[in-house]
Amino acid sequence: MSTNTGRKKVADTGKSTTPAKRAATAAKTTTAKADAPAKAPAKAGASPKGATRKGGGAAKPAQVSANVRELMIHAYAMEAEAAERYAEFADAMEVHNNGEVAELFRKMARIENLHAQQIRESMGWHTVPPPADSVYRWEGLEAPETADHGDLHYLMTPHHALQIARLNEERAKRFYAKLAIEASDDEMRRAAIEMSEEEADHVRLIDEWLARTPEPEAGWSTDLDPPNYNTD
Repeated sequence: MSTNTGRKKVADTGKSTTPAKRAATAAKTTTAKADAPAKAPAKAGASPKGATRKGGGAAKPAQVSANVRELMIHAYAMEAEAAERYAEFADAMEVHNNGEVAELFRKMARIENLHAQQIRESMGWHTVPPPADSVYRWEGLEAPETADHGDLHYLMTPHHALQIARLNEERAKRFYAKLAIEASDDEMRRAAIEMSEEEADHVRLIDEWLARTPEPEAGWSTDLDPPNYNTD
């Protein structure tokens, strides 16, 4: 297996807002003033969870433009796919009795799942959104935040795992930054910039974590008793 390392999100996510919520807050319905000139236009960032309207009942999630909605669908897909891949990595590390790294990958998977759930709640989605039919495509075969199986090594250390996490966040940041440049309207551009800035925050947090994590010793990949793979 390759010993290349470098990628994702293991930083604390206990922030008061999420990129999806801030993007929704930045996005306002373009027809609000025309449809209801006597009323203040509704902001498109009202929390869909626990909010109530006059007369009782839950408030409807604020609307966002089709472009922003598709961006959030892609953001959800990125987080969900990353969570699934980290869970696979954790399973692989457990097979090789590398419990420390397995638990770190499990933590990454939990964080990614939390981010995906935050996006759903921010957008008022009660079920998994269907794939978006848009021009936004991954640059490679997989989403930017999805780590490559080739980056695994059964003797890898937590430092290697954090490098994998960091690279994933960097790719996600670049993905959103590119969308911001190519955005066809201001609303979409603001949302993409918010998402890119959020990923940049994750990169900085992982850098802080890496600074507290011992680097691998020389010869870390040497195994005097390597596993035998029976192909029979």
